[in-house]
Amino acid sequence: MADSFEITDAMRSAIGIEGPQWPVEFTTTGIRSFARGVGYTDPVYFDVEVAKAAGYASLPAPPTYGGIPVFIPGKCDNTYGFPMGGNARVEHGLKNLLDGGTEYTYVRVPVAGETLLQSSKVADLEVKTTKSLGTMLLVTSEGTFVDSTGVVVMTTRGQAIYY
Repeated sequence: MADSFEITDAMRSAIGIEGPQWPVEFTTTGIRSFARGVGYTDPVYFDVEVAKAAGYASLPAPPTYGGIPVFIPGKCDNTYGFPMGGNARVEHGLKNLLDGGTEYTYVRVPVAGETLLQSSKVADLEVKTTKSLGTMLLVTSEGTFVDSTGVVVMTTRGQAIYY
């Protein structure tokens, strides 16, 4: 827990720098696993024929499912699967992390069989203080997912809370 914390110019320099695009796959296995894991029971997420009857080309991605980043050993972060060194980093030195949530905005729902290209950037930095965690750094990031023609399919906006 930090008693005090300030955003430095070096940290601010990461704001707005778009990282490289990275492939993210939407597979039937990934979609089914995610839907099952969060408790969805609608057959549209499990049965291709039901999905097609509902107007989808294949299984649709359930809400908040962002696909699976393509992992390439030595080129990707071992935890999250995104490219190493590709995004501007906010070097803050805080050791603890909480997920502050992510909002998804869909232009259209991705379906199984698609590979989208995702890029992300740090959108904002903010310092807040709470009684329980002390001083925290809120890092807001934005992600953009495009199809093979460069058309935006969905965007995300999320927060990581470091303390």
